Amino acid sequence: MNLPNKLTVLRVIMVPFFVFFMLTDVGGSANKWIALVLFCVASLTDMLDGKIARARNLVTNFGKFMDPLADKLLVCSAMICLIPSGKLEAWFVIVIIAREFIISGFRLVASDNGIVIAASYWGKFKTVSQMAMIIVLIADFGGVFDMIGMALIWVSLILTVVSLIDYVAKNVQVLTQGGM
Repeated sequence: MNLPNKLTVLRVIMVPFFVFFMLTDVGGSANKWIALVLFCVASLTDMLDGKIARARNLVTNFGKFMDPLADKLLVCSAMICLIPSGKLEAWFVIVIIAREFIISGFRLVASDNGIVIAASYWGKFKTVSQMAMIIVLIADFGGVFDMIGMALIWVSLILTVVSLIDYVAKNVQVLTQGGM
C-alpha cells in the first residue's frame, strides 16, 4: 500500500476517535479540543494524499474509490455530531448527505459503464468550505466567530447545491447512456 492510500486509511481510522470525543464527556472540556485536532489532522491528510498521489504518480483505483469515501465519512460524521449541540440544523445535514448519495449514485452508474468521473473544482470548494465550517463550529470561540460560522454554513450549503447542479449537468449522459 502506497503512502497516499495509507493516509486515506488513516483518515478513516481517525473518524471513530473523532466521533467518540465529539459525543462523550470522557475527557471533560478537553474533548472539544481533542476532536478539533483529530478533525484538522484528518482534513490535512485529505489534502496531502491527493497531492502526493499526483506528484509521485501513485494514483490507484483504491485511492480513487476510498479517498472520496473517507472525505464523506469524515465530513458527514462531523456534521451529524454537531446537530445535538444545536450548531447545525438536521435539515442542513440532510441536504449535504443527500447530495453525497446522489453523487455516489452517479459515480456507481458511471463506473458500471466504464466511465470515471473526476471531481470538479466546485466539489473541492464545497469540501474545503465544509471542513472550514466544521473547524469554526467545533472551536466555538464565540463573538465574531459565530458570524463566521454562520457565513460558512450558508457558503457550504450554496456550494453543495451548486456543485450538485454542476455535477449533474456535466454528467447527465451517464444516466441517459447508463440504461436507466
